[in-house]
Amino acid sequence: MKEKNDLTQGSVGRNLILFALPYLLSSFMQTFYGMADLFVVGVYNGSKTTTAVSIGSQVMHMLTVIIIGFVMGTTVQIGQCVGARDEKSAADTVGTSTVFFSVFAALVTAALLLCTAPIVKVMLTPGEAVEETKTYLLICFAGVPFIVAYNVISGIFRGTGDSKRPMYFVAAACVTNVVLDFVFIGMCGLGAAGAALGTVCGQAVSVVVSLLVIRRQNLGFRVGRENFRVDREVISRILKVGTPVAMQDGFIQVAFIVITVIANSRGLIVSAAVGIVEKLIGFMFLVPSAFLSAISTITAQNMGANKPQRAKRSLYYSLIITVSWGLLCALYNQFLPHTLVGIFTRDEAVLLAGCEYLRSYAFDCAFAAVHFCFSGYFCGNQKSMVSFIHNIAAIILVRIPGAWLASRFFQDSLYPMGWAAPLGSLLSALICVGFYVYYRKKQKILALTIDEC
Repeated sequence: MKEKNDLTQGSVGRNLILFALPYLLSSFMQTFYGMADLFVVGVYNGSKTTTAVSIGSQVMHMLTVIIIGFVMGTTVQIGQCVGARDEKSAADTVGTSTVFFSVFAALVTAALLLCTAPIVKVMLTPGEAVEETKTYLLICFAGVPFIVAYNVISGIFRGTGDSKRPMYFVAAACVTNVVLDFVFIGMCGLGAAGAALGTVCGQAVSVVVSLLVIRRQNLGFRVGRENFRVDREVISRILKVGTPVAMQDGFIQVAFIVITVIANSRGLIVSAAVGIVEKLIGFMFLVPSAFLSAISTITAQNMGANKPQRAKRSLYYSLIITVSWGLLCALYNQFLPHTLVGIFTRDEAVLLAGCEYLRSYAFDCAFAAVHFCFSGYFCGNQKSMVSFIHNIAAIILVRIPGAWLASRFFQDSLYPMGWAAPLGSLLSALICVGFYVYYRKKQKILALTIDEC
């Protein structure tokens, strides 16, 4: 098996950073070209089209993170096979994933196309924007196979320890999308439909590029026609990791939507302020998100190679880096939140409300860093159910009720509402630490029992 992407040897810290940086840049580019649609639409169209694209983008983002969650099962499974030097199992995972996710993409696409109208209704889309929102979603839903294909191919590369090539695929999509936005929206005047076409075409280009690369690039093991089949055991292992991750990511997006609805009920100023801060927090979270992916792959390879200490060291290094980043973000936003919120608004009332919200919400960057790192470690250990448990607990017990209570009892300030997210993350972090300590004690008892035997 090819050694160049081997994460079971060499410096753990160096491997971690070299893997995380391309993923960080990929996430940044995805966020950038997601916002490009809104920017170009805002330049050439009115609020009706902007609303349609905004609502449609929110739906597509939720769908994308759920798909990425399922694909995490493929990444972890390949990582463990690579670490164990089991070329046949790695090839079987690639082949089975390709077949499984092809069927998955076809079924999901058909279901979404049939449910477009109900989805638009559930999102409480304003009447003026309903038709354009439907058009946007119909075009994007038709492009779901491209989203699935890109993420599966990227997941395969990341499982082998290669996070650079997925970055190149995203770059191709980003450039294509931005250029076509100006062509379809600006020159052709297609509005929301143009934004959707630009997005789908960008995704299609990324898939074409990734297919060309995967045909020429040696993954480190041979994948033949005999591997492209339905292996129920492999599918079971993929879903064991991927399903809890997909469910937790889906519920997190639902929680964001609920909190947005709570903010919307407080009026236009609060709605605008919360929307701006959510975008800013999303950018700050790119760092812990990148390390979550890095830890998952590194842990999977090292557990497959029976090197659990290296997996633990990657967790510790990630905690130091991401918590430091989170504390820096929290500290900066205590004193200079206006320098960030002011990028998106010149309205004094929105700026003031946004700064209040960001000051408290920014602490989530530090607390969330902890459970992001542990989630990556648990996923790499094929214990993704732990991530599902702590996220659901935080959403149901703290995030949503906390935001609702704060909005009801503290209507003059967004500062209390901003604490709902970090307190939820604090609960998640405590649950993660508790599970980690429990598993370590369990492993020590098992090791002692084996020694006695």
